[in-house]
Amino acid sequence: MRRRGFLQSVGAATALGTVARVAPADDARRRYENTLRPIPNPGPILADWPEFVAPITETARFEAPMLVDDPEGDLNVRAWRFSYNARGIIEVPNRLRGDRTALIVVHPWGIDDGQGWRTPEPAGVAFQCTPAKNAIVLDHARRVVNPLLRRLRSHLRVVGYSLPGHEDPIRAALYRSVHQTPPPEGRAAAQRRLEATLNAFDYRGAPVAETIEVDRDRPTLAYFQGFRGLDSGPRHDPAGFWTLPVPVMKTIDVDPGDYVFYDNDGYPLLRDFLKKQDVCHVLLAGYNTDMCVCKTTAGYENLRKDFDVFLVGDATIATFPANPSPSLATNAAVSFAALDLFITQGSWVK
Repeated sequence: MRRRGFLQSVGAATALGTVARVAPADDARRRYENTLRPIPNPGPILADWPEFVAPITETARFEAPMLVDDPEGDLNVRAWRFSYNARGIIEVPNRLRGDRTALIVVHPWGIDDGQGWRTPEPAGVAFQCTPAKNAIVLDHARRVVNPLLRRLRSHLRVVGYSLPGHEDPIRAALYRSVHQTPPPEGRAAAQRRLEATLNAFDYRGAPVAETIEVDRDRPTLAYFQGFRGLDSGPRHDPAGFWTLPVPVMKTIDVDPGDYVFYDNDGYPLLRDFLKKQDVCHVLLAGYNTDMCVCKTTAGYENLRKDFDVFLVGDATIATFPANPSPSLATNAAVSFAALDLFITQGSWVK
């Protein structure tokens, strides 16, 4: 890696503003000149939606040459990553072909949104684990994710959402998938059937334990076994709750041409589908940044093995226990992901 100017003054380093030189080694490879140019007086990153993600304020920032440069590219995606070795944030411009790009929203679960699936009472947990926290996510999807989808949908090859479980008959009649496309005239009836099924479920679970048997010498062991911080088992979430057909949240307008990918189908099916669509690049959004967005079927730990992945940092929310706002937790999750993943934001995708 070339880091000329890293230990020089900013004034002396201005000479580093060179254009990347790409020397083709063969038909499939090229040489990327990793020239890092210090950015003087940089402003904060991810500052558009501070109520959802706290801005990134690291001031050691560098600009590198364009990395993704598709011929006839029509989608500009500025992105950044963090390197301890470079000791700062590296910003990289990219030019993508929209017709080779997918936008996938991970786990936009439709809970507590009026479709019928709701948090069990009095102590059940799901998604962000309380109705109040779920309301924040629904608001985030309405204000951040849905406008992003509307703006980019017509420019992209694939727009999709990942949901838990298998494709069941109700969701098969409601959403397009890699297996089938439901007829438009049946979708309204499928939505009514979905809501009837979800509303018919009994969401009553057991309350928090009033007494716990503990050991006199080591009481914390049994205490935390009997009173967990997160228990999504059948005591609090009644049996059958986790097999209900989870819909896409109502604050996202699903287009008939959008796809739903199901976790239980596995990553190879998703990968092969995207490749058949000639997709090379993925813009990734969704919930929860520190869990589902990284580790589920459509998470970046899978996708980055086969595609150029850009996590849209302000179109995602991390889990935020013990806090009323997701801003700091999302900042931390996005910052950690930036060690091995490019991060962008909605206003940087043009």
